[in-house]
Amino acid sequence: MSARALRSRLAVLLVAVLGLTSALTACSSDSSDGGTATTEASGPAPGVEAAGVALDEGRTVIDVRTPEEYDAGHVTDAELIDIQGTEFDARIAELDPDGAYVVYCRSGNRSAAAARAMEAAGLDVIDGGGLDDMEAAGWPTEA
Repeated sequence: MSARALRSRLAVLLVAVLGLTSALTACSSDSSDGGTATTEASGPAPGVEAAGVALDEGRTVIDVRTPEEYDAGHVTDAELIDIQGTEFDARIAELDPDGAYVVYCRSGNRSAAAARAMEAAGLDVIDGGGLDDMEAAGWPTEA
C-alpha cells in the first residue's frame, strides 16, 4: 500500500474515531463518577431565570433523566421523556407543536441536548438546567 493511501485511511479512521467519541459523549449520562475531571459553569444554567418566569406561564415540564432518577424525585407533574431512551425522538415528535415546554435533567447537560433537539423540531422550549436549578426557580418537587 502506498504512503498516500495509508495516510488517507488513517485520516478516515481518525475522523470516524472523533465522530464516535463525540456521539458517545453527547449520549452519556452527566454523572461525574469515575474520577473524570469536570468543569462546572459558574452560576445557573442559562435558562434558569426563564424557567422561573415559565412557572407562571403554565409550560409543560419535561424531565429528560432516566426513569430511576425520575422516581427518586422530580418536578411535580413533570412528564418523563428519557433523552437516553430509544424513543426520545418519537416522543418529542408527538408533542404539541403549539405547546410551550421547559426541560431539565440532573445537572444541565442532558437538558441542553434535549432543548437543542426540541428547538430543531420547531418546539418552544426553555432549558431549565438541573433539578436543583428548577427548585431554585420555584418549581415544586415530589418523590
